[in-house]
Amino acid sequence: MTEIRSTTDEDLDVFIDTVHAAFGRFPETPVEGGGLWWSALEMDRGLLALTADGRPVGTAAAHSFELTLPGQVPVPVAGVTAVGVLPSYRRQGVLSAMMRHQLAEVRARGEFLSVLLASEAPIYGRFGYGPATYTARLTVPRPQAAFAAPRAHTLAGAPAAGSDNEAVEILRRAECGDVLEEVYDRYRRAQPGALSRPRRWWALRAGQPPISTAPRYVAVHRDAEGVPDGYASYSIGEANTLTVDETIATDDSVFTALAGFLLGHDLVAKVVFKHLPPEHPLRWQLADFRAGQVSDDTDWLWVRLLDIPHALTARGWFTDGALVLDVGDPFLGEHGRYLLTVRKGEAHCIPTDQDPDLSLDISDLGSIYLGGTAPSTLVRAGHIRAHHPDAAALADAIFRGDRRPHCLHWF
Repeated sequence: MTEIRSTTDEDLDVFIDTVHAAFGRFPETPVEGGGLWWSALEMDRGLLALTADGRPVGTAAAHSFELTLPGQVPVPVAGVTAVGVLPSYRRQGVLSAMMRHQLAEVRARGEFLSVLLASEAPIYGRFGYGPATYTARLTVPRPQAAFAAPRAHTLAGAPAAGSDNEAVEILRRAECGDVLEEVYDRYRRAQPGALSRPRRWWALRAGQPPISTAPRYVAVHRDAEGVPDGYASYSIGEANTLTVDETIATDDSVFTALAGFLLGHDLVAKVVFKHLPPEHPLRWQLADFRAGQVSDDTDWLWVRLLDIPHALTARGWFTDGALVLDVGDPFLGEHGRYLLTVRKGEAHCIPTDQDPDLSLDISDLGSIYLGGTAPSTLVRAGHIRAHHPDAAALADAIFRGDRRPHCLHWF
């Protein structure tokens, strides 16, 4: 019989030892490119799984974040992290017990969404999480890094892409902490799928670059008034590869200026952008489209709904219409049918006994919630059942966001 209990500050060492043992690592092993990630843990949101004789065999925790929804709506979410079970206690129900306990606590706090980064894709779908944002790596060989000239019929009089180098200043990471924090916060409030980075994360330097203590150069872009409006954190490593941890920009022109600066760096063989959203325009800005080599195209943020009416009325909507959603939640043993009605950007969601347009699992609803996964894709994949020929197209139109969701934050 396993006991699940909440942790306190006094449990930190035991918690850290247990989660590292679950992954076969040691606490002194540094996270790649990062610092002491566990220094940002909120121990009042941690869980320990204990055997009958009190031995710790599993861990789970949650961060208190804000997630930006479509329509630039920030809402509180639980950022699930540090989930692990000792290898000798796996497949004995420990993980399921912790997940069920944690979801109950998240609900009790009034949070209607839970999010995570999945270490393994098959694990979390059964707990109701679905992949909702995606990210990819783009590698550009330096000799093929030239930008194309602007199209005269659409960009007459516009400066050439990447020509704004005078607005870019190079700083060391230690010199610009306040700038990074302020620019990132402006960015995440406008970007669907982005998570907040609480001040304590920056103060503790917890996480991965550019938050961590790892040495980095930072290209900071400033607007005409000298106000920072973008940055790129980078380092140059083996084989003269310039690797960009993240590029944060308040608009496309700022991103273009930063990308042009990085692609023009001397004595570099190639430039690697680690996190770009799907269909990012950078490849199209290159004179040689094939020079942009996409790799590591993968899921990033997984989303789980805990209060369907609250979640569906919280986000912004951009197409009028009505859908009846029949949603099953096998893990929590719940089932509901809801009428979602959108008029002039506002949504109403109420229980109904009308015939459904779509039948879906709660994990599939998490995947389509931010607008990054088309319902029709999951219909074609056999995840969602469309009850009439027009249902998938209607759902695509209604769930479409104002822009593609993207998340950079690691936790």
